[in-house]
Amino acid sequence: MIELLQYDFMRNALIAALLASIACGIIGVYVVVKRIVFISGGIAHAAFGGIGLGYFLGVDPILGVIPFSIASALCMGVVGKRTKIPEDTAIGILWAMGMAIGIILIGLTPGYAPDLFGYLFGSILTVPTSDIILMLFLNAVILVVVLALHREFQAISFDEEYATIIGLPAERLYLILLCLIALTVVVLIQVVGVILIIALLTIPAAMSRLFSHRLSSMMLLSVFISAFVTISGLFLSYAFNLPSGATIVLVAGIGFILASVSQFG
Repeated sequence: MIELLQYDFMRNALIAALLASIACGIIGVYVVVKRIVFISGGIAHAAFGGIGLGYFLGVDPILGVIPFSIASALCMGVVGKRTKIPEDTAIGILWAMGMAIGIILIGLTPGYAPDLFGYLFGSILTVPTSDIILMLFLNAVILVVVLALHREFQAISFDEEYATIIGLPAERLYLILLCLIALTVVVLIQVVGVILIIALLTIPAAMSRLFSHRLSSMMLLSVFISAFVTISGLFLSYAFNLPSGATIVLVAGIGFILASVSQFG
């Protein structure tokens, strides 16, 4: 398989896999510990509206996803915290609206929407250099914010009420965390696609939690697990001509099952 690295598309795919692993490995731990998997899935699926917006405006769909996913994350967070609407209801409504907006905008766009299947289900083997640069930038933003607010995020992840009592701006921190999830969604779209993002965002973190309960250790282990499953899935998908996103998620799922079984052994 080493000879495959002579090809630009395979090198880009490998770099994308590693960058995605850093983002989902770190943010996924917050998602699992704070038990906000559903809202993360809502943000990921609502981001499809941004893809439709990109096609409609004639720009790179990924550039449309960034503001749309952040806006969706903030809407879900604010509606869930400040209204009497149950949070899961608000997430479901915004999730569906985001998908519907994307479908309508794509339908209104003249001509054929190229690479749409890749945005839905992932196409890591076709990641261009421009997207690698964007992923690198978003990873840098995520890392800087997490390093600056790690203690605060840890507090709201384990006990948001206690964090409020000791004077932390819990709601504001929660909204920032949702924005980081939105940026992670952007990083992961090319790797596994909108439909499967929730799997890669949660499975490696859930696996790491089986072996550690210390947040920093969980993050480090989650990054390594994410890197292993994405690179393994990448090479398997290339070797057997399988859809890359689905293969990566399947490898992650099998890994989680094996790790869970080992806990009972």
